[in-house]
Amino acid sequence: MPTPSFAETLHQRLLVFDGPMGTELYRHHIFTNRCFDELNLTDPKLIERILTDYRNAGADVLTTNTFGANRPTLEKYGIADKLIDINKAGAEIARRVADNNPAGSRLFVAGSVGPVREKFNELESSVSGKTVPNSSATWGEILEQVDALWAGGADFILFETLPSRSAMERCAAAMTQRPNIPFVLSCAVVRESGDGHTPLSARDESLVRLLAPLPQPNLIAFGMNCGSGPEGLLAAAEDAVKITNLPLIVQPNAGTPKEFEGRHLYYCSPEYAATYAMRLVNLGIAAVGGCCGITPEHIREIAKMVKPLAKAHTAKIVLKETPPEVQEKPETPLAERSRLARKLARRDWITTVELVPPRGYDLKETIEKSRKLHRCGVDAVNLPDGPRASSRISSLVVARQILQEANIEPILHFCCRDRNLIGMQADLLGCAAFGIQNILFITGDPPKLGLYPDATGVFDTDSIGMAAVQHRLNRGVDLGGQPIVPATQAVIGVGLDPTSLDRKREIDRFRKKIDAGAEFAITQPVFDPDALISFLDEIGECPIPVIAGIWPLASYRNAEFMQNEVPGVVVPESAMQRMQAVAKKPKEEQLAVGIDIAREMIAQVRGRVSGVQVSAPFGRIEIALAVLE
Repeated sequence: MPTPSFAETLHQRLLVFDGPMGTELYRHHIFTNRCFDELNLTDPKLIERILTDYRNAGADVLTTNTFGANRPTLEKYGIADKLIDINKAGAEIARRVADNNPAGSRLFVAGSVGPVREKFNELESSVSGKTVPNSSATWGEILEQVDALWAGGADFILFETLPSRSAMERCAAAMTQRPNIPFVLSCAVVRESGDGHTPLSARDESLVRLLAPLPQPNLIAFGMNCGSGPEGLLAAAEDAVKITNLPLIVQPNAGTPKEFEGRHLYYCSPEYAATYAMRLVNLGIAAVGGCCGITPEHIREIAKMVKPLAKAHTAKIVLKETPPEVQEKPETPLAERSRLARKLARRDWITTVELVPPRGYDLKETIEKSRKLHRCGVDAVNLPDGPRASSRISSLVVARQILQEANIEPILHFCCRDRNLIGMQADLLGCAAFGIQNILFITGDPPKLGLYPDATGVFDTDSIGMAAVQHRLNRGVDLGGQPIVPATQAVIGVGLDPTSLDRKREIDRFRKKIDAGAEFAITQPVFDPDALISFLDEIGECPIPVIAGIWPLASYRNAEFMQNEVPGVVVPESAMQRMQAVAKKPKEEQLAVGIDIAREMIAQVRGRVSGVQVSAPFGRIEIALAVLE
């Protein structure tokens, strides 16, 4: 079977690009008065060492040290005659590091071509067929660098930090002469327009213009790099994914550098960069990496966080065909599977409270809280499974004890992160044996989010796949096509994120969850009723009950934590302002405002959902009960 090309791989899985060569050279005491590109010939071991650091950090794509290896730039150093040697050597170094990957996985080499700044103001687009001054000479300047990189072993050409649409078109026009060489056009997005929402290029061109289609079949992706830090390029990416059908590669700077004792330093931490990388992945981009100020340490954190997440998003589960001698059985009617299922089937109003399992194994307090919730008329207790990638007592064990001792039904969250398919099916059968019928399938946070960053995420499948497995178990057949007697009677729940950055993808996944067998959904904590209502409007007639997640904000600090640290949660500015207004008041007064916001949320969405799941901040169930009063 032929090895997939870079273009094919870009469509198959998320890729992590490396960071900038210039930042690392500066960190290795190579200063800016020297030609960085010429180091490919005079100090190749240094270039190899830096690329090796990026490779070992988890990068799938290594970029050649040739950003400025064009004729006008090299002429300034009096070494234009070495152009071909510099570019070819740059590609050969990167190729050598990529091919000697100790992990064994295939890595790709991006042949870096930066903008020819001296010629920029003289030239206009050639793609439209217009005759322009010096266009053939400029094509020659581009192509001599491209040809040398290709000869050195690059998998594709990466035109980086392009300042305008005309620069992008000029590169694309040159590549019409090399139809066998794939290339990427990556533009610089450096600021926002006056309305604060529309990211623009250095020349104030809209993304719609920058990312407009080009006729070249060997253009395999658009990119955005440099110019802005993680937050700025996230805003740009939100719009870009709606504009282009090509894969999108995003490589932000490490924020804005600050001057300290004559040096420009970047203060963006690796964890901060990785958090934004995860948000970019959730938008559906094809690759993420870094530009100015991003180091191998940043790439390591990015790779740790996004690779498990990407695997979860792309994992597929194939249920083996049932042999002729194995007959699927009719499912038990929904209303007969549990008390919660009966209310779901009748579309009665449902109230649940979320309790996080303890870190230890003493369950007395959890059981007592569950008893009190039952006495107060709450329908079920939600039990997260390793929330925020934390290690706690098995939620399955807690669910069994609550069911036996508190007389209230649990809703067991079932995370796909920590077990392979064999282990997950075993636990589902364990749930059936214990009488735990209400199960909410979630994909789970990457391990990097928790206190155990070196733990690995399994992600054999995602919540869609596990809903399909459970649906089949409910019909008496396991994932291998073997009979299960008796069939399970689980009530299949799934998660839903109405404030997802990529709403189209979230709705598409929600519909796939329903097709896989989902029978109810619980949303992420929602603080903006309009966001939830508009999401439900876009879905249309929803065939399964939706339960709204409600989180009463305990304080302004708690609101900041939810806004900045919890994936998938968006606290609207109106709620933040209300909490900030009481930030200096006693905590109980801040809590009272948070409870009011939660109550108002329930009142506004009650006619559109089938119930609420109220979280108990810091385990204080009296807060959740106050919201439900």
